[in-house]
Amino acid sequence: MSRFHRCIDFVLLEEGGLVNHPKDPGKLTKFGISQRSYPRLDIRRLTVADAKAIYQRDFWDRIRGDALPVGLDLVVLDMAVNAGAVRAVQLLQQIAGVADDGHIGPITLAAIQGRPPADLIEAYSRLRLTYYRSLKHWPTFGEGWEARAQRSRQMALALALDHARPLPEASA
Repeated sequence: MSRFHRCIDFVLLEEGGLVNHPKDPGKLTKFGISQRSYPRLDIRRLTVADAKAIYQRDFWDRIRGDALPVGLDLVVLDMAVNAGAVRAVQLLQQIAGVADDGHIGPITLAAIQGRPPADLIEAYSRLRLTYYRSLKHWPTFGEGWEARAQRSRQMALALALDHARPLPEASA
């Protein structure tokens, strides 16, 4: 299974199906794809395959998911879905200590290279919660955002640990 598919499967489980919460500024959403962000899209007819294609093109590729360490790719993608790819990248750049221009390039990638993925995941998850708490919709959605951020963090740490585990040696 590709890294994108493993991460997007987590996101889709978190997002669920068709939702039209009266206080959600995204309005009608399905699989986390909102009418506000995609006004020309028939949200009600959106398929999982359509959602995955949108997530790959507009989120995964923009966060350069394939270039991020395993586990960190998940938390950054999950944040991008909640707050937009630019904001998700800016948070990554803040923990990396580089200019937060919202675009991942060689400077951002060099700043995270060689750092333990678990440390990056933990720092990112803390900053993610700080960001959520600053939003005016925190009283309405905060409990759910916090729980989701925690599940994302736990899954990301498990993926990073599993990826770091050495492969078993072949017996002679």
